[in-house]
Amino acid sequence: MHPRQQQPHGIDTYTIRPARPQDCDGARSVMLDTFYREFDYGYVPAWHPDVIDIQGTYLDNPRHQLIVALSHDEVVATAGLLSRGPAHPPHPRWLAERYASAAQLVRIYVRPEHRRRGLARAMVQRACEFAAATKGYDCVYLHTNVNIPGAQGFWNSIAKEVFDARTTGEHGAGFGTVHFEIPLPG
Repeated sequence: MHPRQQQPHGIDTYTIRPARPQDCDGARSVMLDTFYREFDYGYVPAWHPDVIDIQGTYLDNPRHQLIVALSHDEVVATAGLLSRGPAHPPHPRWLAERYASAAQLVRIYVRPEHRRRGLARAMVQRACEFAAATKGYDCVYLHTNVNIPGAQGFWNSIAKEVFDARTTGEHGAGFGTVHFEIPLPG
């Protein structure tokens, strides 16, 4: 085997860019696989309407963006940015009011075999750059289930925790929801 083939893929072997229409099916596959294989709850229409209409949600709205990472023209990771903060309910009213003019990061998913290569960090950075360049956003908001291995450590490394909702049970049993903020350059 050639020595270069033995090296793990670095981020430089991926293409990271805003999604295009031809990426929608691949991005949807990454998202649905994450819901079913990682989260164990599957597709929930009330929570995931953007997954069915990726084109309309992300590509057709100038205030939204979907970033994809590709390996050999296959979508292997996603990062979405929407022009809305958290919804009340299930999140507390004060949180929805505080982040009403925030951009919200969603669908930060990387296929397991492509993890630990900097893809999520690079896509979040691109999404934050887009938010900073888009009029009307004052910060980037997100929430995550910290019961997912690696989630809390990753978000603590790039974002500021604003509310730990694990004691409130806002998403039900088994969800360790923690809310974060990423300030935008001002």
